[in-house]
Amino acid sequence: MERRRAVLGPLSRIPVIDADALRSSRRSDLVALAQEIGDAARTIGFFAVADHGVPATLLAQAFAATRAFFAQPPAAKEAVAMERSAAYRGYSRLGAERLDPDRPGDAKESFNIGPELAPDDPDVVAGTPFFGLNQWPSLYGFRTTALEYFAAMNGLALALMRAFAIDLGLADERYFAARFDRPLATLRLLRYPPHPGAFDGSLYGAAPHTDYGILTLLAQDETGGLEVRARDGGWISVEPMPGTLICNIGDALMRWSNDVYVSTPHRVVNVSGRERYSIAFFADPNADALIDCFPSCTSADAPAKYPPIEYAAYQRERYDATYGPKTP
Repeated sequence: MERRRAVLGPLSRIPVIDADALRSSRRSDLVALAQEIGDAARTIGFFAVADHGVPATLLAQAFAATRAFFAQPPAAKEAVAMERSAAYRGYSRLGAERLDPDRPGDAKESFNIGPELAPDDPDVVAGTPFFGLNQWPSLYGFRTTALEYFAAMNGLALALMRAFAIDLGLADERYFAARFDRPLATLRLLRYPPHPGAFDGSLYGAAPHTDYGILTLLAQDETGGLEVRARDGGWISVEPMPGTLICNIGDALMRWSNDVYVSTPHRVVNVSGRERYSIAFFADPNADALIDCFPSCTSADAPAKYPPIEYAAYQRERYDATYGPKTP
């Protein structure tokens, strides 16, 4: 099949990339797709993924579960509050997250789900940072849907990372697989209430920020409100596109690639007059994955900009800045 190159330059929208080649038996298709993805990752750091292979029925079920969770009474949500988890799993109330420390807490509520671990998992028993049990609400079918969606997003993220490895010229195109076999990934369900009155720049649904990790896969409803900062400092509205997922590069992949890929600030302002729902999957690697600049991304003229760091230590720094240090 003939691949289209992403048309990049002065942008009024993020590129839309067909991901059907992830399932092609022809390597030339995957290489061409990797080039498209790489173009987007180097310039704007965002792209919409079409034909990604995630069933529409699963996406609909995930949104139904999201709405059902947030429709519960406050007491039911607080019963699974994040404060009850040392591993940042569970419910975070309106205003609890502060993506910009100089602004009020974000006007959103969320629910975090990590990899499903058993109570006797060695890291759970040892209290290893970021390893813990998920908290589940008493909603019929919620856990099953959430875990099925988590697995689908994790599989898609790994497939996209194979394309990253090809584009970045890594010796092993499956380089990421061994570093994501026990990942610190997070599935986050989100609800944004409508913004009160005219937006004056003081209160955001999500203040301008970059994501911490490797890549994010976002499903958004039809409400809109996501904006991405362009290189000229303006903001690009990411309009909802049925059947697509939004993918963006995180800070850790920018660091890993020695700034070859870019992690771009983005924000959410819900001025629609109605609730906005979205579902974000943050693909983060194993706790002991070493974030060390890829050899293919360094040279005598472009030396490594960052010292190596294990991912768990990196994530601790970022989480503490957002939520405050966790106490035992």
